[in-house]
Amino acid sequence: MADDRLGERDDPGKEPDDMPRIEQGRVNVDTGQEFVLFLVGMRINYLWKVHKWWPAFTAMPRLLVELGEDPELGLLGSRMSRKGRTITVVQYWRSAEHITEFSKSQEHRHRSYWKWFNRAVGSGGDVGIWHELYHVRPGSYEARYINMPEFGLAAAFGGEPGRRAEPE
Repeated sequence: MADDRLGERDDPGKEPDDMPRIEQGRVNVDTGQEFVLFLVGMRINYLWKVHKWWPAFTAMPRLLVELGEDPELGLLGSRMSRKGRTITVVQYWRSAEHITEFSKSQEHRHRSYWKWFNRAVGSGGDVGIWHELYHVRPGSYEARYINMPEFGLAAAFGGEPGRRAEPE
């Protein structure tokens, strides 16, 4: 019988069901196509102004769900991370045009969130938002993963088994 207090499992060789599957070995990604790397995020400048940053904080996961439900919108993959007061979302898109169409569309949530932010927060300094957009051309990047779950470009485009590179 397992002792849950110590985190032991009945079968120590079996991963829990909610653990991502680890791709053992090496995985390389070469999309062979142009794509856009879009970094977007927010910074909570004043923690006590929850009424300002909470709606912005909760908007991004909702937008990602909406984007994930319709692949035609152009989002290929994403991941979110946090360091201190800054939340960053790394996104892979088919094109900058897809991002622009989504952000300005009356049919999707982004436009209403954008309007709310400009009205409620604006340039008052309580919450910072930012983005960076990079056009990535074939052959101008490298993506390699070793013993990782599906991640980054491999999650967005799929990867191929890679071979081990020996140090010179």
